[in-house]
Amino acid sequence: MAGQQRVYKQRIGSTKSMQQIFRAMELIATSRIARARQAVTASTPYARAITRAVSAVATYSDADHPLTTERAEVRRSAVVVVTSDRGMAGAYSASVLREAERLVARLREEGREPVLYVVGRKGVAYYRFRRRDLAGQWSGFSESPMYDDARQIGEELVEQFVRSSQPEDGGEPGVDEIHVVSTAFVSMVTQTPQVNRLLPLEVVEGVEPPSSDELLPLYEFEPSGEQVLDALLPRYITSRLHNALLQAAASEHAARQRAMKTAGDNAEDLVKMYTRLANQARQAEITQEITEIVGGADALAASSSS
Repeated sequence: MAGQQRVYKQRIGSTKSMQQIFRAMELIATSRIARARQAVTASTPYARAITRAVSAVATYSDADHPLTTERAEVRRSAVVVVTSDRGMAGAYSASVLREAERLVARLREEGREPVLYVVGRKGVAYYRFRRRDLAGQWSGFSESPMYDDARQIGEELVEQFVRSSQPEDGGEPGVDEIHVVSTAFVSMVTQTPQVNRLLPLEVVEGVEPPSSDELLPLYEFEPSGEQVLDALLPRYITSRLHNALLQAAASEHAARQRAMKTAGDNAEDLVKMYTRLANQARQAEITQEITEIVGGADALAASSSS
């Protein structure tokens, strides 16, 4: 019985230590969520504004730009998967990876070769364990992405996109379209994995169509629509990627805060259960000692009377 009490006390101590870690991580995640949400709120208007600007240039100019033109035949599709660098965030990374696997399966059914680009150590470890080739990987900034991080990813993707799918020099082929799989931050309790096609240009935050009596504005582009697109599209790609990374960071913090709160509550329940079991073991030990004492006293009394 004494051995059982010792085991239960050790479990209570280790569980309380883990509970303190869970509480600390919950508080850290809670403190970072507000900052992450502010970053998402600050970046969203710029992303929408530059999307409208690029859409206006693509719509009202006659420029035949490679970033806005649908390919006649799509053979290779880039899939950018945005995961976390650290764990203990519930099903956050697993949900994104599950959505990415569905997209990869759909692309293969359509006869397209998926090319994987992964952001975050969790995604890199997932694909490495399955021995899947990665065309590019980035990590170390999932909790607080910067604009330069998005620009680095965007430059690599644009370079692969503008490269011909059938290069004459025998080099590596490029990609014909780019999809981004990330997590959209809806609220503190809702984070939704989503798939957006980044290139060729696909307007996600579209402008409502004008009414019948509304005159459409006329645009003039200097020096030319094609040169304007050359200048705008890299910024468009970077801003959209930056907004996606910021939303993913806010979703990661929210998921970790929720997971750590659940883990802390479960640890508290375990402490109560182990405490009850330790008390039961102590009561059983006391009962056994009393029984042994009474039995010894009865044996001494019987021997004395005889």
